[in-house]
Amino acid sequence: MSIPHTPVRRTPCRRPGANRRPRIDTGELDVARAFLGYQRHCVLKKAEGLTEEQLRRRLVGRGTSILGLVRHLAETERGWFRHHLAGGERPGEAEPGATVPLDRSAAEVLDDHRAAIEESDRAIEAAGDPEAFLAIPVDGHRMSLRRLLAHMTAETARHAGNTGVLRERIDGATGR
Repeated sequence: MSIPHTPVRRTPCRRPGANRRPRIDTGELDVARAFLGYQRHCVLKKAEGLTEEQLRRRLVGRGTSILGLVRHLAETERGWFRHHLAGGERPGEAEPGATVPLDRSAAEVLDDHRAAIEESDRAIEAAGDPEAFLAIPVDGHRMSLRRLLAHMTAETARHAGNTGVLRERIDGATGR
């Protein structure tokens, strides 16, 4: 049985410079924020131009969709930056598999993720120093903003890769 060939379509970025990895080297916090921002951008880029149905389409055994990953990342941002870093309320968690209820539109989920990013960025700015400790310990351990930024960049990058695979399966689009 042969697998049908799907032509590869690259998804160019509309923002000048956004398709490139960060080249910033002005300080530890600036570099860490730039790389996290780049990965966040990659996730959102994979959702651009897709229909509601395409964003919700489950293409792997666990039922993961691009929209579900975006929802998961919004809640992850809030859990780590709002709750642990800034000491704010703990957000509710998504259902297993990062499913999105049908009463939440794709636009709402994407806007919520952007809002979570803005809130996280304000918390990072308020902390101001990579050596700053999180307000809420994790499993009884004090963690630094430095470690949190590394963790969130890795988490977001992993899911950016997942969204890339899902996007390619939806319409053949590849690229950042």
